[in-house]
Amino acid sequence: MGCGPQPWNHPYPRAQAGGSVLYSSFSERPKHLDPVRSYSENEYAFIGQIYEPPLQYHYLKRPYQLVPLTARTIPEPLYRDAQGRTLPPDAPAAAVALSVYEVRIQSGILYQPHPAFARDEEGRALYLDLPPGALDRVRGLGDFPRTGTRELVAEDYVYQIKRMAHPRLHSPIAGVMGEHIVGLTGYGESLRAALAGREERAGEDRFLDLREFPLPGAEVVDRYTFRVTVRGKYPQFLYWLAMPFFAPMPWEVDRFYAQPGMAERNLVLDWYPVGTGPYMLVENNPNRRMVLVRNPNFRGEPYPAEGEPEDRSLGLLADAGKPMPFIDRAVYSLEKEDIPYWSKFLQGYYDASGITSDSFDQAVRLGSQGDPQVTERLSGQGVRLVTAVQVSISYTGFNMLDPVVGGYDEPARLLRRALSIAVDFEEFISIFANGRGVAAQGPVPPGIFGQREGEAGANPYVYLWRDGAAARRGVEEAKRLLAQAGFPNGRDQATGKPLVLNLDTTASGPDDKARLDWMRKQFAKIGVQLAVRATDYNRFQEKMRKGTAQIYQWGWNADYPDPENFLFLLYGANGKVEHGGENASNYASPEFDRLFEALKDLEDGPERQALIDRAVEVARRDAPWMWGFHPKAYSLHHGWYSNVKVNLMANNTLKYRRVDPDLRALRLAEWNRPVLWPVVAIGAVVLLSLVPAIAGHRRRQQRGAL
Repeated sequence: MGCGPQPWNHPYPRAQAGGSVLYSSFSERPKHLDPVRSYSENEYAFIGQIYEPPLQYHYLKRPYQLVPLTARTIPEPLYRDAQGRTLPPDAPAAAVALSVYEVRIQSGILYQPHPAFARDEEGRALYLDLPPGALDRVRGLGDFPRTGTRELVAEDYVYQIKRMAHPRLHSPIAGVMGEHIVGLTGYGESLRAALAGREERAGEDRFLDLREFPLPGAEVVDRYTFRVTVRGKYPQFLYWLAMPFFAPMPWEVDRFYAQPGMAERNLVLDWYPVGTGPYMLVENNPNRRMVLVRNPNFRGEPYPAEGEPEDRSLGLLADAGKPMPFIDRAVYSLEKEDIPYWSKFLQGYYDASGITSDSFDQAVRLGSQGDPQVTERLSGQGVRLVTAVQVSISYTGFNMLDPVVGGYDEPARLLRRALSIAVDFEEFISIFANGRGVAAQGPVPPGIFGQREGEAGANPYVYLWRDGAAARRGVEEAKRLLAQAGFPNGRDQATGKPLVLNLDTTASGPDDKARLDWMRKQFAKIGVQLAVRATDYNRFQEKMRKGTAQIYQWGWNADYPDPENFLFLLYGANGKVEHGGENASNYASPEFDRLFEALKDLEDGPERQALIDRAVEVARRDAPWMWGFHPKAYSLHHGWYSNVKVNLMANNTLKYRRVDPDLRALRLAEWNRPVLWPVVAIGAVVLLSLVPAIAGHRRRQQRGAL
């Protein structure tokens, strides 16, 4: 427990106010805590601490690097051709019919305590075949008197892969994985048929034991080894093995929650997750609080012993080799509004905080070199600022099917380049994002293999390299390119008519007006008129599908940290109009497509880097996007909260963090001392006002006695 008396205004019960506890918040109830259904950041904040897929991202290293979690090693794929013959590791993608991944997991990993694993003295399951009426007095998992555990085995991972195709679960990646994992799509059809057959018989148990339904693309090799077979050469599959979708699911848990009456009592996996991770959910009250506590069966994973060069000086390696987790309990309170959260953070009642636009000036100032720093007030409180460029991009795209801004001839390229120079995204970042962003030089963000730093990474069509930094080319050059494109001073040289371009957007609120006005001014700098066509999202989506938009604004967050996950946004076969893909610009360059097809299935290395460089150069030349910017994540944390490094790909970061409860208790006592003098003063005034009344009352009593 921390030292010192608890402040009078402390928001947590005295019994929970100290100790190795993290205090944080959530603003929206997690809808799904079942890993096969969850695909939202607010859900991953919880399930990432509970479930363990085979792989994870190294907490400290950049670019992001996969390392084993429950797996013993990173699996190396075995390639086979169409005849089933084994191919060498460097086989060309065209020759590879199947990629076989064998994942060997560690032995001795145990699940958290749970009633699904409870057994009697003879080894029989206690709660997997409950009789009618057994749940009459059950309202939560705590009402089951006994719990148990068992060892993690390979079959649990195979069972979860099968669940992706379960027709009742509607997994958001069922379609994607169906394209890759052999037999998964057909497996879903088999399950649908089996379910239909059972539902025809009223009152019969509808539970499907997926162990009884083999899946050719996911097989158990032995107790600690499973095999996944995917079509073709697909090295990005390893990244999926680090996502909760591939976390293990014991058949006992599936059976436990499927019993009649469980769903009516909210006893479901979406509410009570079950994993092998460092934490387990013990309180799920979405209207008030959610609480994670240390899993007593967790094996104690060591803190990483290496990272980036500056990590040691930042204190991020002080715990190297020590068993995790360091925090015993994490309390997440419901906070729907930013201002109350910010106020509680300043008081020390939350350990970390993001920074909204309203609180930015209170939190951040620019140093002499333009680097962001915390304000003097927060610095005096020991608050630290952590920043990281997000693995995402916000861009403005051109519809390459449009007769004015689209096309691949030189005048069209020059028009798009002129506009790309004129729209000053550095200014946008400064005005509208409080400096929280980095102007993009291409489609691949920092922190991902393939992205070039320094002069080698600068876009020469939009920037010059001056004094060790990229400097945006001037407006005069943009005007010159516009004239070469056939629009001198913003007018069509053939007709003399002003050039009017349309921006399709869903932005329509008061805050959006300033941004759109700014965008109009950027176009006006070179004499081009911009007409904003705001609409609702459904209508906007329809325009994008039909290709009727001209210029649009969009963005992309990485599913996994691979350049393929960004370059595919410009791949011709993913064109929005023709193929319904994510290539919203409908960019179709045979040269870019050839390079993308060559690089997408390669392992990281010099050959792949060279292909990425050439593909990015082609895209820069054609300019289907104004490249926009990569947002920056800013977070604040108090001095007692350590081992904090922003990792935008990892979901399981709580286990690395540490809290000093004694320092926190000391600071809370300092910052939240009760101010008593107003109470004393008011009391004195009240007392003095009562003196004449009391004296008068006594005189009346004395007269009455006479």
